[in-house]
Amino acid sequence: MSAAGNHSRTADWVERIPYDTVDRARVRNDTVLFHMVSSASLVEFASDVYTRNLAKFFHDDDEVVDWLTQSWEKEELQHGEALRRYVQAAWPDLDWESAYEGFIAELVPCYSVDRLAPTRALEMVGRCLVESGTATFYRMMSALATEPVLKEVARKISADEVRHYKHFYRYYLRYREIEKPGRSAVLRMLWARSSEIDTEDVVYAVKHILRVHNPHVRWQRSEYEAVRNASLRLARRHYPYAMATKMLLKPLGLNAAISRVVAPAAASAARLLFLR
Repeated sequence: MSAAGNHSRTADWVERIPYDTVDRARVRNDTVLFHMVSSASLVEFASDVYTRNLAKFFHDDDEVVDWLTQSWEKEELQHGEALRRYVQAAWPDLDWESAYEGFIAELVPCYSVDRLAPTRALEMVGRCLVESGTATFYRMMSALATEPVLKEVARKISADEVRHYKHFYRYYLRYREIEKPGRSAVLRMLWARSSEIDTEDVVYAVKHILRVHNPHVRWQRSEYEAVRNASLRLARRHYPYAMATKMLLKPLGLNAAISRVVAPAAASAARLLFLR
């Protein structure tokens, strides 16, 4: 069954987006934006894969599992639906379903519970890092978009991701009290997840968008790297470094005075990490 058929539930705001007013002339020939939006739509639709593993990892915590399966997964899939509708309105020549089928078939075997963090507190730290990444990515996309519908879609997704971050952070605090991870362990976890710039889901998403959109081009890793580098050049001046820094530092539990001292260095690190 198609991705759209499997995940037909959409949020109220998705239904209110005027996709029929997309100004195609503004985005039709923007290949960088095309790859950013279309690959993001595939990754968001893979949320059920991530949820399944997290639900297994937290299997005996009913509150966490219920939130993951009843709220987080549904909203992430709704983000995929919002982006899919935009892609199909802006670039109707893309066979999105074919790209999704290839993407999900390659992605699923790569994910298992074994790849999660060694403890629940540290996995929640990792989830905070991921949510900070998605929240800032869509904030950036909203800032750089000149097409009004895309700007609105990205803004709303970013707001949802900030809310998701707050949930994971709250669960992290709960497990921190139980497991008491040291600050160095938290820092190592943040660094490990932030270093996963070229994760499988993003690489596979770009791969299968390229495979469908440019079937005459033989897939090579260099094709992905060209798309990534072009996206970075477009986005670097719009990336919300201060927002990213604040979200990254929060799990470390630094007091206000130390945070003020560390924040500029952390912002510089975030900038260097983003530009890698």
